[in-house]
Amino acid sequence: MCGPHFCSMKITQDVRDYAATLGVSEQEALSKGMETKSVEFVRSGGEVYKAG
Repeated sequence: MCGPHFCSMKITQDVRDYAATLGVSEQEALSKGMETKSVEFVRSGGEVYKAG
């Protein structure tokens, strides 16, 4: 599924590239990426919607 702000094929390729950079499997890269984003979310205040 692709749209003006989202392309699943590009995201899939980005994950493959990220995994190759880290030298891990795609699943391990997904786990590492989610862990990194989770820490980033908590450090930024943990708010889903931020006031402008």
